[in-house]
Amino acid sequence: MQLPKEFLGGVGGSFVLIQLLFLANMGYLYGTAFNDSQRIKALKLLFVDYDHGIIGQSVKAAYSELESADFPTLTESPSIDYPSASDIQESVCKGHYWGAIYVNPDASSRLSAALASPETAETYENSQALSYIFNGAKYPAYAQTISSSLQILVQGARAGYNAVNGTAAMSKLNMTDKNIAQILLDPVSATYNDIKPTAQGVRFYYNTVTMVMVILPQFFFTMALNGISAETKIFQTFSLRKNISLRLGLSVCFTFIASLCMSGYIWAFREDWGTTSSQFGLTWMIIWLVMHLNFFIIDSATAAIPAKFMPFFILTWIIMNVSSTLSPFELSPGFYRIGYAVPAYELYQVLLDIWTHGCNPTLYRSLPILFAWWLVSMVAFLAAMRRRILSVSTKSGDPNTFNHEEV
Repeated sequence: MQLPKEFLGGVGGSFVLIQLLFLANMGYLYGTAFNDSQRIKALKLLFVDYDHGIIGQSVKAAYSELESADFPTLTESPSIDYPSASDIQESVCKGHYWGAIYVNPDASSRLSAALASPETAETYENSQALSYIFNGAKYPAYAQTISSSLQILVQGARAGYNAVNGTAAMSKLNMTDKNIAQILLDPVSATYNDIKPTAQGVRFYYNTVTMVMVILPQFFFTMALNGISAETKIFQTFSLRKNISLRLGLSVCFTFIASLCMSGYIWAFREDWGTTSSQFGLTWMIIWLVMHLNFFIIDSATAAIPAKFMPFFILTWIIMNVSSTLSPFELSPGFYRIGYAVPAYELYQVLLDIWTHGCNPTLYRSLPILFAWWLVSMVAFLAAMRRRILSVSTKSGDPNTFNHEEV
């Protein structure tokens, strides 16, 4: 049996194009994390020394040992720039730093007094020496990296203190007192402040598979809507204005419910995550906006792109959006900062702002970008409806006949 040349050409072309499609998209996706362990140093930590004593020196000595491409960069700032711990937290909250560690006032003198006096040693708390801050809601996987790095730095400060002062102090101290001996063994520890504790099991989904769900339901609904419209000849029956009104109304209703469902399952599986009803409402609204603009984009694409090429567009659009939210841009090659212009990235930034009560202040950028996408996609949607009509008019010769495209 001899196969037609058209069949062989079509199958061969599809074979090659689909392989290239997945190769290009997965190469783009994998590229976001390529050598990211060598870029950890791009994540900045703030260090402030309110004590100006041996403990601060120990922290700096520890960092000098830890400093490498796979450890966050510790940036020291004078205490005059951060008069209080709340100023440090605000700096982390605003995104100037991924975390911060500071030496509490009089930490070194308290430690010295405890080592010199059995009575003082009995009440000494080593956790009052250092404090560190991070935001557990901001890219949860990488927030764990920040938290672990700060803990390692605290442990290094303990070892650094013993290296700098411990051996010399041992010969002068009353080592028969168990409290003094214990302090010398464990002189430095820390308290921590997680700005938004995020420990629920699904936290790793928020910036990954969840972003796919902002796009995929719109694609499925648009496919169904176009197919049903073709079967029932809605394009021929209704005028352009009625078709636009009908499809616009359906898009609003569908994305309204889809965004409610998405917000609902985020809340249903939040476990003991501290969130409020107002945060739920804001989450629902911003997801609704992004789902609606994605409906416009996909509906416009179905009018302009032949059905056999739609998978190429949808897969590429999904990969571009998801890859923009997988990891911080600091850990990806500079090219990936194109993601600033992608709706999913700005959606995630707004969600972080909502979930942390304003502790990710990017609304000045994110909301204008999202509304710009909505306006542009709305114009594209209207142009797509007009294109459908012009296409039918050209084929039928009747300007009142409306085309239906099966997608």
